[in-house]
Amino acid sequence: MSMRVTRVRIFLFIVALVLVAAGGTYYWWHMAHAVPAVVYQTPQEANVYVRFDMEAYDKITANYWQKVADADLAALYQLSLQKAEGTTTLPVLATKDRTGVAAMLGTAMAEATSTVAEKSLALNVVTIALYNLAPAGRDSLLAQAQEVALRNEVANVNPSTNLYNAIGLATTSSVEAVQSAYAATKAALAASTSPAAKAELQKAAYAAEVLTNTNDKALYDQAHIEPTVFPHIIGHTLYLDISQISPTTLQEFVQAVDTASTTPGLDSMILDLRGNIGGALDFAPAFLGLFIGQNQYAFDFFHQGNYLPQRTTEPEFTELARYRDIALLTDNMTQSTAEIVTAMFKRFNLGHVVGGTTRGWGTVENTTPLTTVIDPSASYALLLVQYITLRDDGQPIEGRGVDPNVNISDKNWQQELPTYFRSQSLISALEQEAPNPPLK
Repeated sequence: MSMRVTRVRIFLFIVALVLVAAGGTYYWWHMAHAVPAVVYQTPQEANVYVRFDMEAYDKITANYWQKVADADLAALYQLSLQKAEGTTTLPVLATKDRTGVAAMLGTAMAEATSTVAEKSLALNVVTIALYNLAPAGRDSLLAQAQEVALRNEVANVNPSTNLYNAIGLATTSSVEAVQSAYAATKAALAASTSPAAKAELQKAAYAAEVLTNTNDKALYDQAHIEPTVFPHIIGHTLYLDISQISPTTLQEFVQAVDTASTTPGLDSMILDLRGNIGGALDFAPAFLGLFIGQNQYAFDFFHQGNYLPQRTTEPEFTELARYRDIALLTDNMTQSTAEIVTAMFKRFNLGHVVGGTTRGWGTVENTTPLTTVIDPSASYALLLVQYITLRDDGQPIEGRGVDPNVNISDKNWQQELPTYFRSQSLISALEQEAPNPPLK
């Protein structure tokens, strides 16, 4: 073999090695930087609208207060899809499980006429399924604006109102300016007997009450939070109307009790929870702690077959020791966290309940965000009942409510009061206030 041929072969061999090496380098670089293929639980979830509905399916399974069998949730989705499509024929559900639901939804989305129709169908299926979870109407799908509104409601913030406007002032005016403006507003409206003028005067009086109280004004100026605790002294009884439970209610309660500490002779307390729609749940273990101390058993949550004990979170407030007799006023609109408080006071014999059976709204709802994006301009979350709460006798509050010790619908309810209370001041105050609306 000639030297020339040998050199050519060597050259070609080197070129081949370079190409192989270059190809290998490209292969490994490509593998290192390639975007991994997305793998979904079912093929149908490659469709974003199916994936949205199935994420909701999974989060219901994980977070809903009751264990839901796969077959039951699949059947609920089947009925929800039928309702969302507006047909009289049930969609085909090949298997009553997660896989069957995804296949059923995949078929429905493939038959939709547009992405707008797919989005609408996806939202309606989840909305209908949530509405029909027990207790009916308690679970829902929230858009971002609805979630913000819900959080404002729990925090007792109403962005659409301004108390200063009720007396014709600019925001954060001084206490002196509030007093002067209210006097002028009162003088202008007091002479009128029209319902509209009376309503305006009532709003102005409430605004002046809030904005001339140093603590209430500070809360309102800082966070637009209106007061939830309204204290009054009736004889030797400290009366506290707790109209709602918000993140500031515990602080307001402590301030009211602390202010009353300079009033001699107080020996009893009324906690008026009538019309209280509840609110921030962490209030209940914190509030009980003020009476019995920190890290004590408070109540149970019930979630998917398990009892979850909750403990008190605040130390004992010694100023409360003077109130040997405590009464709670309730009615059929006392609900949620206010019902938990009522049940706790009965269970620990801290106070006795006068009024009517509470509403029986014994669920605890939490929001769970959905991460699947079906609209770049919108986000969604599930509002799910995560726990149910229990009465003092261990039965669910939901649908039952908490029963009073003294029911004022009974003919001789006043005669029952001495059975539960020793303070004559408290008995007199209950006889006076229980038949009437809460004091503000």
